[in-house]
Amino acid sequence: MIKRISWLFLVTVVTLTASSLNAQPKPAPTPTPAPAQNSRSFADLLQRAKNGDATVDFRELRIAYTETKEYNPYRSARDERQKMFAALNANQYEQARELAETILAQNFLDLNGQFGAFVSYRELGNAPKTTLHKFLFEGLVHSVENSGDGKSPETAFMVISVDEEYVLLNWRGLRASEQSLVNQNGHVYDLMKAVNTKTNETVSYYFNIDKPYNWLGKSLK
Repeated sequence: MIKRISWLFLVTVVTLTASSLNAQPKPAPTPTPAPAQNSRSFADLLQRAKNGDATVDFRELRIAYTETKEYNPYRSARDERQKMFAALNANQYEQARELAETILAQNFLDLNGQFGAFVSYRELGNAPKTTLHKFLFEGLVHSVENSGDGKSPETAFMVISVDEEYVLLNWRGLRASEQSLVNQNGHVYDLMKAVNTKTNETVSYYFNIDKPYNWLGKSLK
């Protein structure tokens, strides 16, 4: 049971590990109605994800989201996220749950919001909701992780927001230490240097940020 959440969770998931997630009970998740979306394909994919459909393609879901009017990779629920993790630190799980749901109402694919919902519902003893948000968090993280190996621009991880970069790094037990922008072959990348929190080893990963970068360019026109 998670009783204290590191303050580094204010912007990323730091102490969560795959084993802690896999230790949770697995009753069938309860269906949740999907909100109306501009993209029918996104609405369908989102509904399947909310229903706990194990066959849903989370990469396809994330890409479909970038094609809707609701997509804004630079809109941040920073205040709610900070309050949510502070509530988790204080074992105020009902408050954390409310804040997580507020974040997810703005962007259901928000990784920090999914994690906050997972922990809150687990500590509140709501097994179906715990299972659902565990499924959603894992599916979203793995869709980023499986998009490449990050070792070169050609095999960069594909992200649709900067938040996904930090969550993935910390999912792997890494703390970001330096970031630089790389333009190569018509694509834009974040080159992130990070430190392993256990070994102090420094590693570097490339993240393809075409989606958020191109969105920003269009919004400034």
